[in-house]
Amino acid sequence: MTFRSFLLLFLVAKPNHIPPSILVEGMGEDEVSGHSKAEPAVLSEAELEKIGVRKQVPPTSICAKTQKIRCSASTAKSLLFRFIPILTWLPRYPVKEWLLGDIISGFSVGIMHLPQGLAYSLLAGLPPVFGLYSAFYPVLVYFFFGTSRHISVGPFAVISVMIGSITDSLEPSAKFMEMEAVNGTNVTILNEARRDAARVQLASALTLLVGIFQIALGLLQFGFLATYLSEPLVRGYTVAAAVQVLISQLKYVFGVELEEYAGPLAMIYAFLEICSKLPKTNVGTLVTSLIAIVSILIVKKISDKLGKRIPVPIPTELLTIIIATGISYGAELNRHFKISVVGEIPSGLVPPKAPVASYFGQVIGNAFAIAVVSYVICVSLGKIFAFKHGYKVDSNQELIALGLSNFVGGFFQCFSIGCSMSRSLVQESTGGHSQVSAAVSCLLLLVTILKISELFRDLPKAILAAIILVNLKGMFKQFKDIRILWKSNFVDLLIWLVTFVATILLNLDMGLGVAVVFSLLTVIFRTQMPNYSILGQVPQTGIYKDVDEFEKAEEIPGVKIFRSSATIYFANAALYEEALKKKCGIDVNHLIEKKKKALKKKHNRDKKEEKKAKKMASKIEKTHDPSITNLAFVDIDMEAKSQEPRGDTTVNGPNGSMDDQRSQNLKQPQSSDQPGLTALGLEKPPFHSIILDFSPVNFVDTVSIKTLKNIFKDFQEIEVNVFVVGCSASVISQLEKGNFFSQNITKHHLFASLHHAVTYITRNQEEELPPTDKVKPSTKL
Repeated sequence: MTFRSFLLLFLVAKPNHIPPSILVEGMGEDEVSGHSKAEPAVLSEAELEKIGVRKQVPPTSICAKTQKIRCSASTAKSLLFRFIPILTWLPRYPVKEWLLGDIISGFSVGIMHLPQGLAYSLLAGLPPVFGLYSAFYPVLVYFFFGTSRHISVGPFAVISVMIGSITDSLEPSAKFMEMEAVNGTNVTILNEARRDAARVQLASALTLLVGIFQIALGLLQFGFLATYLSEPLVRGYTVAAAVQVLISQLKYVFGVELEEYAGPLAMIYAFLEICSKLPKTNVGTLVTSLIAIVSILIVKKISDKLGKRIPVPIPTELLTIIIATGISYGAELNRHFKISVVGEIPSGLVPPKAPVASYFGQVIGNAFAIAVVSYVICVSLGKIFAFKHGYKVDSNQELIALGLSNFVGGFFQCFSIGCSMSRSLVQESTGGHSQVSAAVSCLLLLVTILKISELFRDLPKAILAAIILVNLKGMFKQFKDIRILWKSNFVDLLIWLVTFVATILLNLDMGLGVAVVFSLLTVIFRTQMPNYSILGQVPQTGIYKDVDEFEKAEEIPGVKIFRSSATIYFANAALYEEALKKKCGIDVNHLIEKKKKALKKKHNRDKKEEKKAKKMASKIEKTHDPSITNLAFVDIDMEAKSQEPRGDTTVNGPNGSMDDQRSQNLKQPQSSDQPGLTALGLEKPPFHSIILDFSPVNFVDTVSIKTLKNIFKDFQEIEVNVFVVGCSASVISQLEKGNFFSQNITKHHLFASLHHAVTYITRNQEEELPPTDKVKPSTKL
């Protein structure tokens, strides 16, 4: 018995004790022992569909669609609970656990609503009392329809300044200047009552239109709209809005009168005018503002340090306006120091009134911008609190809730609302668990509107400006984003900077439009400039990585694996084809041109030989020698027979006729009337197969399908097989609908994974591969 036979017997008896050195890559222990199991099948997409039986999803019939939307008691009930969330959570409200915290939180937020409502009215260019209305009616509506438990809706600085830019441009003070006789002299004075009335009507119409937009977007399930405003865009926009708020309040801080500017560069013009009028500063107003700012900052700092030692934060802003109003009333600051005060504040609620529809055409674009910005800020903040406390915010329902709040507010002379970060943090930190706290704050505001608001007529406007400026501190901290984004993501930094600069130089509406367009362009540019790579196999694994990034990753001999990091569509399909041909290391187009020229030369040469043959035949006919003629025909006949293709001599392999059929389907032969590159005297490419990794591709369009067809055609011309791997089911369906598959391109060219395609190629091209020990075929002893 030979040593080899003895070794085989030993391995059969002890299959679990095979020395690792004897095993060959791609060979299992069972194969070595002689009891080889069937190797894992390497299946193309066509074979996979036959074995797995791909389902054909039938088109949905009209009856089935109408069945889904048919009205029933259960459907009506689910819709009612969906659009009025309070019906879901209020019956299950845990009174003992949540009520006390919601009451404390509601009082804390209501105390903040009062000064902020008065202050943000100035930003909107409206009398202060309308800020109180905006903190009452819309908040009460949101209590019934909102899904976030912790956000505090109401007047917000960014939205207020957007409204202020509209009121200043459409109803400027210059429009309401009137001539009056004073001491026998005609003097031009501003009719503030008429101006304020017109601006209130404008703001009400704008608010109603904002509500209509938000309700429509919510019903159409456009809650995903927030995804198009990225976080760098929103943060850059809010910082720019904060700068505009700062500049708009400087006139109250310095006590100077400014012209009203609108349109591009309005903020720059206003800032330059403030600088030019600094010598005319009202010293009393400036001192009042500085004292208020310093006092608010100090008290807020103390409140933050005390933290949880006190049940509720110190109501710094409310204390400020109460003390300032008392000092202003007692010292008669308006009469002695010309410090501007709020003036008369009517008490009581106003009856509902339909907005003036004539303004709709002038503010439709601004209304859409405000609708989107307010929604994005609210839903972003709402999702932060929802994630923290473990509940879900419905984006579409939030649109509807905000839309209804603005829609109803438009009839009660409110201006558009947003979501305040400072109030929301107070609502959450003081123990608020639900929007019951919003209802409590509404009760506090209702008492203020009915009985207390008229007491604030002597409140200096400089105090309200100081409250606004202090509340901007959190927004200005977002300037730190520049340093963070510089280190982490340069494209996001560009979005932040472009948004900020565009909003500063242009107005808030145009700046937002420019920011959105630029943000979307960065997405397009990133898909047009993806990372193209050639992949190689990591040794001893079925994993393939970029050969430029991984030192150990080595290309499969004779095979090029190409991957793009982005999907392929009309904007980058041509770039994909260009990168593929460049990464292959050969000039494909030049090789095709050389082949065409060689074929043309061969065709011309064949024509000349054919002419010579005809001349020879004519000479033979002239000799009238039948024997010679017969010999000539015999020679021609023998030559024709020798060029006929031989019969099929294929022998079935170990896997039977399935492998033969797949080989026939995968073979990409040259045309029967065209010789190969070698026959034409041209050098063949150093590889015989290309694999296109489509795992990053999530859709294809007609342009990309056409490009893919061209890739197959060009590489077939130079005798290179093309395979596609990693196509998702949706991509395959799109390829089918786009008529991608044909007689030359079948689903046998598609594989589920890279390793399947590589395994098939190395098995079936083994005789053409150069000797290598990097990719070892299956071997049996």
